[in-house]
Amino acid sequence: MKEVLQDKTQEELAKIVASAGEKPFRAKQLSEGLLHGKRISEIPVSPSLRAFLLERYEDEPVRIEKIFTAKDGTQKFLFALADGNLIEGVLMKYKYGNTQCVSTQVGCRMGCKFCASTLGGLIRNLTAGEILGQILAVNRLVGGGLKDKRAVTNVVLMGSGEPFDNYDNVVRFLRNVTDTDGFGMSARNISLSTCGLADKMRAFAEEGIPLNLTVSLHAVTDEERARTMPIANAYSIREILDACSNYFEKTGRRYIFEYSLIAGENADLAHAQALAQLLRGRPCHVNLIRLNEVKERSLRATDEANAQAFLKALTERGISATLRRSMGSDIGGACGQLRARYMEERK
Repeated sequence: MKEVLQDKTQEELAKIVASAGEKPFRAKQLSEGLLHGKRISEIPVSPSLRAFLLERYEDEPVRIEKIFTAKDGTQKFLFALADGNLIEGVLMKYKYGNTQCVSTQVGCRMGCKFCASTLGGLIRNLTAGEILGQILAVNRLVGGGLKDKRAVTNVVLMGSGEPFDNYDNVVRFLRNVTDTDGFGMSARNISLSTCGLADKMRAFAEEGIPLNLTVSLHAVTDEERARTMPIANAYSIREILDACSNYFEKTGRRYIFEYSLIAGENADLAHAQALAQLLRGRPCHVNLIRLNEVKERSLRATDEANAQAFLKALTERGISATLRRSMGSDIGGACGQLRARYMEERK
């Protein structure tokens, strides 16, 4: 597999163009073409520069393989990578704009018992350009441009993979996508979800990228958390909470906890009371989610009435919380489900 040109910063693109013996204005042409989601072979640069680039870089590192559209308008994408691997993403349409969920790894090694992404383990990390390429492909498909003309207005790193397990590539992606001379997305329009790698959370707080940090919590004790999330054996809830406090101190951004409501595991009133006690006084918000069930797993979602009661118990105790609406459920909208099904059908 060749290198991915979309990995490069604006400064690096300029150096590549110069090394090809081309004039500086070609770098701007190249950058604008890439940021509009074009293949190298489509960008109006000189034939000599195009040949130089195609010899060294993938023409189309991320390609939309298949699109599924749900009844609520949510679109699920299967992306094919240059090496034949598949990843997936989601475009969710709201009144305030379009939010795209992107993947950061092919598969995942975190082993969470409620997630389809981890069923086959980790295959490889995505490069910064492959993460960005998912956005560029969808933005082009729906007719978007750059900066204030983007069709993709918000991005969530909540697809396949643990972002902080691919730390360097994810940070490079974030710097590139927020570059005001590039795609120009505000960090405040980006959310990153982690299962709680506390040391990486602390390191990220020093990066100067004040995005919305979301932590998959899903339990109120370390023992309960370890039953569904093996990462709990490496990082305690206390370590995660301390890392969240540090993030708030460094960035001024409140943080979010994801809490999937799983029948018989973490969804009764006692859990709600314990969660409220755990988070009392913290500058945070709780996103409750009725578990997206995975056929290969035995875990089941709590019912709607119980989810509403759990939400009420939190808000009555002063915890900012919402029950998130599941989008795209009729097309396998949960993480990893569509890719797994598609690969099974291709066998």
